[in-house]
Amino acid sequence: MYLGLAIGIMPNTDGEQGQGLPDWAETMYDAYGSPDLSTRGDVYVGPLIGRKSGLRKDDLVEMVIDARSVKSEETNVIRGMLISTGRSSIDILDENGRFRSFSRDVVVEIRLVAHMRPQYIDDDELLFFEREDMRRRTSVSEQAERKADGHDDSHVWG
Repeated sequence: MYLGLAIGIMPNTDGEQGQGLPDWAETMYDAYGSPDLSTRGDVYVGPLIGRKSGLRKDDLVEMVIDARSVKSEETNVIRGMLISTGRSSIDILDENGRFRSFSRDVVVEIRLVAHMRPQYIDDDELLFFEREDMRRRTSVSEQAERKADGHDDSHVWG
């Protein structure tokens, strides 16, 4: 069993460890602000409390999709930054800067190239964003309810 990932060395897609990022990923890495990747690696072994693995928002990935779902002249390997994952879809900003959304049904494999953000629980910026987003969504939902019911009493005091 190879344990190189336990000490924070990120894998390349060709399986070599510590050889740097693939050419396509360098541009995205630089645009992201060139974060220190040595602190963002997965940990697969050791005490459960110290393990961390899995895909994260903004990860650089290579995604293999079912060849039957692409045009004959296109490749079935999509490279880019993971924007979001949903119940039925995966959104990526590809290496050419295009936003692309794929059904989970056509995804064969997702290969991690590099984590660009800290682990979820350690990502203060992401946690702050999610709290603010929940507040905003609650406010919009309450406004929609008031307007739908015809009870927009926001002008009444008390």
